[in-house]
Amino acid sequence: MALTDWRSIHGETFSGKRALVTGGAGFIGSHLSEALVDLGAEVVVLDDLSGGDLVNFDSYRERAGGRLTVIEGTILDEATVTKAVDGCTWVFHQAAWGSVPRSVAMPRKYHEINTTGTLNILEGAKHAGVSRVMFAASSSAYGDTPTLPKVESMPVLPRSPYAANKVYGEAMMQAWALSYAQGDAGQAFDTACLRYFNIFGPRQNANSAYAAVIAAFAKALFVGEKPVIFGDGEQSRDFTFVDNAVQANLLAARHKDKLNGEVFNVACGERVTVNQLAEQMAKIIGRPELTPEHKPERAGDVKHSLADLERTRSTLGYEPLVPFEAGLEPTVQWYEGEMKG
Repeated sequence: MALTDWRSIHGETFSGKRALVTGGAGFIGSHLSEALVDLGAEVVVLDDLSGGDLVNFDSYRERAGGRLTVIEGTILDEATVTKAVDGCTWVFHQAAWGSVPRSVAMPRKYHEINTTGTLNILEGAKHAGVSRVMFAASSSAYGDTPTLPKVESMPVLPRSPYAANKVYGEAMMQAWALSYAQGDAGQAFDTACLRYFNIFGPRQNANSAYAAVIAAFAKALFVGEKPVIFGDGEQSRDFTFVDNAVQANLLAARHKDKLNGEVFNVACGERVTVNQLAEQMAKIIGRPELTPEHKPERAGDVKHSLADLERTRSTLGYEPLVPFEAGLEPTVQWYEGEMKG
């Protein structure tokens, strides 16, 4: 369901090359896998299906032919990682447990999966001859500092175990790129960190108790219920359609110069309040009377988020491909199809 013609942007850059997408059956991972398939790459997906779903491949499995391999397994198993990364030029490391509130409740499990798992990916990639690992970092690293927009050079201030995991992952990416500029197979080895800002789009799970806000709102509105907002709803987010996250990953992968684990914001550079989001979604669905129900704020949530994109633009050549409103309507339509289906 990509809104972007990837071939027109990236041509033959990825054609015939092998890439591993960890968490590739999940929301962002499946879109990234689809783009790589359409670009002619051989794609290996490693996913334990704890958050992903094999149905996310249905729309492009046929056109992938034999160029899509799915390995059901965990990034905590070193042998499985070694198998998955064999022969790959790039690794797109999307696998992680998400959700701030769940991480507050389960910090040890989050640490195990999100940090030890990332260590396994780095070590596997370094040994296998991978040229660059792209890491799915998070804007939660900025915490609740009042300064806007968020610039990559700002001090990190994680307010949840999940955010701390992501900050740790960034540090590992930087350390491995600087310590092991040459991998075990003698290849140039590099990493990049992409700090996602509130990615949304089709395939984002609406059925989890910890569903992202757009998915959760859609689930409520389509069954005639009021969407729930935690807090006053004036908290704002830089909502970013998933094609933009895919584009940032592809640009980082093909970048010719050493990136050394540098951090890049991935967003649209626009701020939308949660109240505005609820109003727009109710309007698209045709149920403007379903005004939000407000509940107490959740631990670990930040108040405002807005990305500065200067570094991502100047270094990677990134520009948002799909603005917020252009991505919201097809996303809502996708949820409608899911609810009816």
